[in-house]
Amino acid sequence: MKQIVRDHKVRDFNQAKWDEPIILELHQPGERGVIIPEAEEMIVESVGDGISQVPKNMRRKKKPDLPEISQARVLRHYVRLSQETLGSDFNVEIGQGTCTMKYIPKINELLVRTQKLTEIHPLQNVNSVQGILEIIYKLDLCMREISGMDYFSFQPSGGTQALFAMASLVRAYHNENGEGTQRDEIITTIFSHPSQAATAAVKGYKIITLHPDKDGFPDLDALKEVVSERTAGFVVANPEDTGIYNPRIKEFTKVVHEAGGLCYYDQANANGLLGITRAKEAGFDMCFFNLHKTFAAPHMCGGPATGALGVGEKLKEFLPGPIVEFEDGKYTLNDQLEHSIGMVRSYHGVPQTMVRAYAWIRALGADGLKDVAKVAVLNNNYLYHKITQIRGASAPYVKGKRLEQVRYSWEQLANETGVTTEDVGRRMTDFAHHYWTSHHPYIVPQPFTLEPTESYSKADLDEYIAALTQISNEAYENPETVKNAPYNSVIHKLDEQDYLDDPDKWSISWRSYLKKVKMEEGVK
Repeated sequence: MKQIVRDHKVRDFNQAKWDEPIILELHQPGERGVIIPEAEEMIVESVGDGISQVPKNMRRKKKPDLPEISQARVLRHYVRLSQETLGSDFNVEIGQGTCTMKYIPKINELLVRTQKLTEIHPLQNVNSVQGILEIIYKLDLCMREISGMDYFSFQPSGGTQALFAMASLVRAYHNENGEGTQRDEIITTIFSHPSQAATAAVKGYKIITLHPDKDGFPDLDALKEVVSERTAGFVVANPEDTGIYNPRIKEFTKVVHEAGGLCYYDQANANGLLGITRAKEAGFDMCFFNLHKTFAAPHMCGGPATGALGVGEKLKEFLPGPIVEFEDGKYTLNDQLEHSIGMVRSYHGVPQTMVRAYAWIRALGADGLKDVAKVAVLNNNYLYHKITQIRGASAPYVKGKRLEQVRYSWEQLANETGVTTEDVGRRMTDFAHHYWTSHHPYIVPQPFTLEPTESYSKADLDEYIAALTQISNEAYENPETVKNAPYNSVIHKLDEQDYLDDPDKWSISWRSYLKKVKMEEGVK
């Protein structure tokens, strides 16, 4: 067998592997990490014992089944888990395409850990939380400038919830105008994020999906054919999840507006657009940004996040409230919006995410934000040029420049070697690289989506490219090497592939897991 030569940029990597139980399995009766002192007599006399005032029907009949573990063992447990995890502070994370995994300044993490932020409560009197309200208000002003919108709500806890809120605004707007029953269709595109169609469908809309023209752009003629007096709105991401930017987007919004519909914009990833183009000039009535993507706040395993929802003047009164306003030298909460769709989550959003985003914007300034977009696009096109030279890899549809990411394809590799994109993903972990595996809908065969952002240097990109090149070489020389991966990672190849698809194999809590174990033991 021909020896495969490894590029010097491909690192030797052996990830720590621990036979680590879950936290509840570490339980040892009587162990304590912290012993909480009993309330002093004066405190009990003043506020009571903390239990007797709770209604009896709300009190637990028995203590919760929490693990009893010493502090040292808790520390070891989580340090070991951290060693088994790939993440943006550990490896080059350009493989998290569509999620903008960029570097998060550590000083911003210090800002959100101050007691001034961690110990405030959403039900405090507004006079006692003027500082955080000022940050929220000034972040609103920044987002207005970035998008061209007139007002922002930071209540949605992520992009999908922001999309749901925008679909709700569309419904409320047409109901107010007496056309709610008539306008029952939402138009979107096949390459836009599936949440766009899903959230509109939850609101009861019929979904009309536009497919791309021969070059991969949304088809304008197809839009003209389906738009009508039944059109409630048009929702799109631009660039779409393939990284393709539609330069004729204003023609699309014009067609929808002429039919009486609203246009709303998924800008979860605006990394390649900051300071370059805005939702307002593209003709959109509203948009949202994921602060936990473009604006350098962490995903935190899906939360806490913020889908910052911005609207034009005519939709202000429909926003989920409350929104922060500034009057007579004081920051206030306005929860009296006339046609508000109501709260879409508890309280006012996630202030820690807002503080991180505000600090990032203020540190960069207007010129810095524009540089973010320029470098992100430059990095992406360098990556595009190199990836499309790797044997077996391609980038379907639009040829040439892309924006901030690209959805590539290993179709040729799979046809010629039998190695799939899932195989490549597992092998990448052997070289300490994450490789994104969610590319719905699967219009691009054998997809892999890469998004380098502005955070990574040419050396970082070259390291990632070298690993993909190495795997391509392995696939053509000895495909079983890739198919049986990983070897150095903590993860392994599952023999059964239905764990995520079979509800009978799920355990969403420790209690349900124990219940299933007992049931299986009973069957045996």
